[in-house]
Amino acid sequence: MLTPRHQALLATLAGMTVGVAVFGTVLAINNASSPDTSADTVRTSPTPTPKPSATDGLQPGSLQFTTASFGSDKAPITSEVPTGWKSTQGGLRPRYADPTGVWQIRFDARGSKQSPDKQVDARARSIDEQDLKVISRDGGTLIYTYVDKTRGPRMGLSRWLPADDGKRSAIEITVGGRPQDEAGLRAVLDHATDTLQLPTNNDNRPS
Repeated sequence: MLTPRHQALLATLAGMTVGVAVFGTVLAINNASSPDTSADTVRTSPTPTPKPSATDGLQPGSLQFTTASFGSDKAPITSEVPTGWKSTQGGLRPRYADPTGVWQIRFDARGSKQSPDKQVDARARSIDEQDLKVISRDGGTLIYTYVDKTRGPRMGLSRWLPADDGKRSAIEITVGGRPQDEAGLRAVLDHATDTLQLPTNNDNRPS
C-alpha cells in the first residue's frame, strides 16, 4: 500500500510527463507551421546591362554634332559629324563610324575635274552591289540602296560639292546606313555640308 508520500511523488512524475508531451506537441506544431525560408529563397544573378543596339532607325532628333578636322596642315578642312562617331582614318579621305558600325560618314577631299552631275553618273555605274536601286540622282547627290552579303539591306547617300561654277567637284561626302535610317542619314549629310569649311583659298561651297 502506497503511503501518502509515495502517492504525491507519483503525481508529480505524472504531471512532468504530461508537460513534456504537451511541450513536444506544441513544438512540432510550430515547426510545421513555420515557413522554410531556405527552401523559398530564389538565387538570382545580376542581369548584365544590354549593350546599345542599332535596331531602330536613325532619328534626326537624336543627333548631336562635334567638329572634325582633317585634310593637311597646309590645307585644313573641318566639318561637323555626329558626336561619338570615331575616325578610322584621316588625311584627305577620313571616315567616321558609330560604335555599332551601322552608320558612317566619309569625306574625299582630293577633288575632281568632273562636275558633280558627272560624278553622280559615274558612281551609279560603278557600284557593284546586289539588288542595287538608284532612288535619286538630283543636285549632285546620289541616293541608292543595295543588299550587303554580310549586313543585309543598306543605303548610301553621296554628294559632290561644286567648284569653278560647277565645272568640277571640290569634295565628296558620303553617308551610309540602312533604308530605315534615311531621315537620319539625310540630316547627317546636310549638316556636314552646311558646316563644311574648306581652306580659305579653296572654299568652293555653294552660296
